[in-house]
Amino acid sequence: MNPDLVHAAGRLGAALAVGLLVGLERGWQGRDRPEGGRVAGLRTFALIGLLGGVLVLGAESPLPLAIGLAAIALLFAVSFRRAAAAQKSVSITTGIAGLVTLGLGALAAAGQVLLAVGTAAVVALLLGLKGELHQGIRRIQPEELKAVLQLGVLTAAILPLLPDRGYGPYDALNPFRLWLAVVLVAGLSLAGHVAARWRGAQQGLLWSGLLGGLASSTAATLALARTARAQPALVVPATAGIVAASGVMFVRMAVVATLLQPALASTLAAPLLVLAGVSFAAAAWLWHARGQGVAQATLPEGPVFELRAAVGFALLLGAVAVLARAAQAAAGDAGVYAVGFLSGLGDVDAPLVSSLQMAARGELGRAVAANTIVLAVTANMIVKAAMAWIVGGAAVGRRVAAGYLAVLAAAAVLALRPLG
Repeated sequence: MNPDLVHAAGRLGAALAVGLLVGLERGWQGRDRPEGGRVAGLRTFALIGLLGGVLVLGAESPLPLAIGLAAIALLFAVSFRRAAAAQKSVSITTGIAGLVTLGLGALAAAGQVLLAVGTAAVVALLLGLKGELHQGIRRIQPEELKAVLQLGVLTAAILPLLPDRGYGPYDALNPFRLWLAVVLVAGLSLAGHVAARWRGAQQGLLWSGLLGGLASSTAATLALARTARAQPALVVPATAGIVAASGVMFVRMAVVATLLQPALASTLAAPLLVLAGVSFAAAAWLWHARGQGVAQATLPEGPVFELRAAVGFALLLGAVAVLARAAQAAAGDAGVYAVGFLSGLGDVDAPLVSSLQMAARGELGRAVAANTIVLAVTANMIVKAAMAWIVGGAAVGRRVAAGYLAVLAAAAVLALRPLG
């Protein structure tokens, strides 16, 4: 058999598969309409995909494909004009899907088989999620849409323009890596806010801590402490949520460490996961001692990501990077420890990212980086324990302190005997 013929047949088969994938979803959506009552279904989309392959296979210029796209667009325009009048619908989704299918069929025939078929599967999934996507859009609040757009600008418009090299004192300021950390932390914070609001109040205070900790464990501590002061019957579940929020913070830090510096994940992420396990165990112990009334608790929401917060975090992260290098130059590892502890009083992400970057460049040993992160965590938990005691009262403060003492004991062991 002619090898060229087999090769061409395989590419046309892939173009046909592209059309069948998209057509399966479109045909299923219109399955209840009478024969001839829909503009395009399984067979039509299969033929459109195959047509895209035929127009490309053996063509010496893109002109046949351009003519094919124009012809398909014209056919859909005529058909949709009549269908829109009959069904009182102005949706052109099926028409756009037909043009995409023609293009994917052409892509498959051009040799990009896996890319074309994979994209067709994504297109079919996107078309099939119409109800879920529309419902999700209706639930988005204006401030959340604004935050998503801001995050998109930070990621797609600013990040690619930043140079990936060191600047400033000690070459400690890498604009690209600083902003990448901003995008990562901001994205996690926004996800935590949306999840906390969508989950609903009936899930109770424990979910408040778990989901609030994804956005900001400090914000979750404040909200839950206020709830406990306003509703004394909910002191125990509120404290369980506060301790659980710190557990989620440790998990978040481990994820950031793994994504930013995969080579150091076993050394730096493992201790954080140990602290997360201790936090969750303490939260579970507090949760099992809870009283009644949890079902009526109000679910506090985390803060929505704002551009000012991202810029502030970038400035803090840069300052910590410079201070850490200066402290190390002046006092060795002891200076790095001091900066890590002081930075942790306000934020754990800045010393975390700074230590990761220095360890990746060989400026810090892995043990020193791990100890610096543990010290930052220790300082941060001291601040949150004091906050819980002052805002929520002694009943909240004692329980939170008991849970945190267990975590800090584990942190002390990790500081003396770091992993890796």
